[in-house]
Amino acid sequence: MSVLFLTGKNNIYLYKILRIDRNRKETSMKRASGVLLHISSLPGAYSHGAFGDPAKRWIDRLSENGFTWWQVLPFCLPDACNSPYKSYSAFSINPYFIDLKQLADAGLLTPEELKNAQQNTPFICEFSRLKRERLALLAAAADRFTDDAALEAFLAAHPHTAHFCTFMALKAANGEREWQTWTTDEPDPGALRLWQFTQYTAFLQWQAIRDYAKENGVKIIGDLPIYVSLDSADVWADPEQFLLDDDRYPACVAGVPPDYFSADGQLWGNPLYDWEKMKADGYRWWTERMAFMTELFDGVRIDHFRGFESYYSIPAEEKTAKNGVWKKGPGLELIETLKAACGDMLLIAEDLGDVTEAVHKLVADSGCPGMRVLQFAFLGDPDSPHMPHNYTNNSVAYTGTHDNNTLLGFVWEMDEGSRRYMLQYFGYDNPNWDRCYDTLLSGMFRSHAGLLIMPVQDLLLYGSDTRLNRPGTVEDNWNYRVTEDQLRQINWEKFRRWNILFAREKNK
Repeated sequence: MSVLFLTGKNNIYLYKILRIDRNRKETSMKRASGVLLHISSLPGAYSHGAFGDPAKRWIDRLSENGFTWWQVLPFCLPDACNSPYKSYSAFSINPYFIDLKQLADAGLLTPEELKNAQQNTPFICEFSRLKRERLALLAAAADRFTDDAALEAFLAAHPHTAHFCTFMALKAANGEREWQTWTTDEPDPGALRLWQFTQYTAFLQWQAIRDYAKENGVKIIGDLPIYVSLDSADVWADPEQFLLDDDRYPACVAGVPPDYFSADGQLWGNPLYDWEKMKADGYRWWTERMAFMTELFDGVRIDHFRGFESYYSIPAEEKTAKNGVWKKGPGLELIETLKAACGDMLLIAEDLGDVTEAVHKLVADSGCPGMRVLQFAFLGDPDSPHMPHNYTNNSVAYTGTHDNNTLLGFVWEMDEGSRRYMLQYFGYDNPNWDRCYDTLLSGMFRSHAGLLIMPVQDLLLYGSDTRLNRPGTVEDNWNYRVTEDQLRQINWEKFRRWNILFAREKNK
């Protein structure tokens, strides 16, 4: 039996284990906690979160208060609706992540250019302005950059990223049309220089942030969307890896059937993989993709993991996802190949949505921890895996994901019966239910889940107006940002205490 004492000393909580139960069976995951905060949502002065000093200050806060993990969303270049889940390349990094101050310090931007790039508001990503101005500003920096040897070495070491740069330069030369309609194969030289410079610079700046995180005992979880966009360097450079017709268009596309989020399902429109051809070459494309992830992160959440067991195929001419069919995926063979490619990297299986017994078995056989989401728990089924009493150690529990409401918004919008059920479950009997959040959060810290992740909005107890994404909609998503003043208002000492009390503290 372990006895835990907490003593206050200058607001620092110290603990001492007096006796350890030597017969206790070791669990598969070391208890830990983390926070979900995408790069775009970081504080900063230039319209969008970046790989600069605010990222390091964020790491400091996590480290000082016992958090082990920082989770982010996909790093790839987002689509026209600003979603990072549909991109021109799985091997790209969003150029908006580049810290402009570092470019100015290196003499690649002038003081006037830096001043003119200052944001109008710190509370949202200024996407319209960024699309008008940021790439032109980065092009100016690219023209002043002179270390071509380092740039060429980076591209040689990252051939998929080099393909992406060429792809974007060819799109520019072809009037931004989709690649199946291109008429010239001569890339625009200015665009090529821009994309090569931004990818090299973003990669270099992120490596500095990741090194800083390692020095401070913080690990970073990335996000790997299962599919890529049809109009992407991935499909353009490796069309044989995808199910395409003779004109290089798909007959069927990806999505998910009607579910909790959408009565029509979600019609993603991504091309489907040719799993037979991928198997024939040892899943080369996937192992190279995972190798790229290991350069960026310490763990990866594999989005739509169930698609490896069976994937939803929708005829390309459909307007909704209602009329798709399930087809068998590559299964455990691919998962084992990915695990071999990434070593001891943490792989999280996003096993949400329409999950069958076959999917449950694949997740169990893979050894990857699955996801449990508090907001999916109190829907009337006590046997739901999302009920906290059903969490296993080998799972990652979330108060909510990037696709969910905030916890505060969720509780406020629940029907009265479901809310009463949830509060009774957590032992909250105060009639003022608007004060229940510490009870809910501490209950999640207390759970058996090996890893607990909370969106930063839930640390702040912010409402639905700060929600990051509403699936099935295209307006006003992905633009949430937090400020330094807001981060200072978080009761960090409370979370530090909980990390200690419930054995989730960093480096315990």
